[in-house]
Amino acid sequence: MEGHLALKYSSDGAFSPDASLLAVAAGEKVLIMNLRTDSVQKVLKPRLADIEELEIHSANFLSPHQLFLVANGVFHVKGKRPGPTPLLAFQWDIDADRVEGKVDAVGAKGGFSPARYFPMIGYLLIYKESNFDLWNPRTGQSGTITIPDLMQVPNLYEISPDGHWLLLAQIQTSSVADPSVVELKTHKFVDSLRGHEGTVLSMAFSRDAKKVVTACEDGKVRVFSEGDWKLLQTLTGHHGPVHRAEFSPNGKWIASAGEDQTVRVWSAEDGTLLQTLQESQVPLLDVAFSPDSRFIAASAEELVLTWQRQGGD
Repeated sequence: MEGHLALKYSSDGAFSPDASLLAVAAGEKVLIMNLRTDSVQKVLKPRLADIEELEIHSANFLSPHQLFLVANGVFHVKGKRPGPTPLLAFQWDIDADRVEGKVDAVGAKGGFSPARYFPMIGYLLIYKESNFDLWNPRTGQSGTITIPDLMQVPNLYEISPDGHWLLLAQIQTSSVADPSVVELKTHKFVDSLRGHEGTVLSMAFSRDAKKVVTACEDGKVRVFSEGDWKLLQTLTGHHGPVHRAEFSPNGKWIASAGEDQTVRVWSAEDGTLLQTLQESQVPLLDVAFSPDSRFIAASAEELVLTWQRQGGD
């Protein structure tokens, strides 16, 4: 399918809660793909008042009938010169194909890190000057996490589903490749995920928050244990950088997507390579499991591929 998952944001919620639909961003449109019939069920064309040239960056399901969208556009107000919008975040009614509620500007004053939405906790996070601002698009609740010792922008961060840990990587001006671990109870740096030989390109917790998987520029996927942060497994087989790795919701598998145009499926228990999916002809930048662990979606810059698991568990 032409389009992409949320390459710079979050694709974890691209599947509907019942795993029957997949939301794909395609320029100013969102394609709703029916995974059971392998067809496009609906094409959404978001329109916002006084904003043109809307580009959808991220589409996540809040419910079977509601999306959370992140986008940019251009202001077109009568009597004023057109100008770019800040990052816009809003809910979209799939059935009525219209905005629901108000449109929020994210990081309008500038100087923020890339925004990231975390479906498992329901919050969008954005960083500036030692603070992570949190916002729940469903409830409107907001808050701030202050990390006093964090003085530079982390371009990559991950929060655990139980809210106990924050992982930070690609910290500006730092030459250290290994991600840092922050304990959110104390707001202090407590450890790091050691052993990386290149820039870490993604980090993901398992759904039970007991493990972390990292994807690295050095071509390896690494699995760490939560709490003691020990390296449990190093998964090798990709040729070139690995852009994204994810645990399946049932905890049985890890899927990784890489520059070598493959998705590889590994056993989360012992790290065995179970399958290599080679249908892509371009580098793959993102990968996600459906909530029932039956489907895998992987994305390049302008292409989304999906696979369905055959047979039993």
